[in-house]
Amino acid sequence: MLLHENLQAFGKGLKMKIIMLGAPGAGKGTQAKMIAEKYGIPHISTGDIFRSNIKDGTELGMEAKKYMDQGLLVPDELTVKILLDRVARADCRNGYVLDGFPRTIPQAEVLDQALEKIGDQIDFAINVSVPDENIVKRMSGRRACVGCGATYHIEHIPPKKEGICDTCGMELILREDDKPETVQNRLNVYHSQTQPLIEFYQKKGILQTVDGTVDMKAVFDAIVAILS
Repeated sequence: MLLHENLQAFGKGLKMKIIMLGAPGAGKGTQAKMIAEKYGIPHISTGDIFRSNIKDGTELGMEAKKYMDQGLLVPDELTVKILLDRVARADCRNGYVLDGFPRTIPQAEVLDQALEKIGDQIDFAINVSVPDENIVKRMSGRRACVGCGATYHIEHIPPKKEGICDTCGMELILREDDKPETVQNRLNVYHSQTQPLIEFYQKKGILQTVDGTVDMKAVFDAIVAILS
């Protein structure tokens, strides 16, 4: 069966095609995994599908690798092709959760056009909303062990002895990625590039926003209520 026919066959299932939105550190990846587990649908991360296509030496993967090897961004059209190839598989029959794509309005438009061609569409765009200051505090509290890589949080999962790993006794450090200034830079990029997607999906009538500052289970319960 051709990819196009595959997608038409699978695109008519349950209304459970979901895009996760939210700033880096908002917890959308965790929620995406929990949704996937509860509803038995795949959690699709664009980073993962790039890696698996390259590892498997697929034609699309090799095309993407040419750009990545040059330090260039993979064009939106190619990313969408790889994504559509993934959602054409049988495990996506009842839906899927997209995490990490789209990130920009042009990407969302390319994705919409590609799905429209096969009579399909995204059913829910779920925005996990967390203020910047909460994210900076959340991420800058993370600590990583230089020895075994174990992770801690100075408030939520503190080590028994400050600055020392419980598992191997090595030093705990604040990673470059988790430093307040690095986190704020990533948030600035998010606000300029990705936040406009919230308005984009709001206009389409499929945006749902949940409060990401509450307990992880409470966030999940709010998402389940939306999807039910």
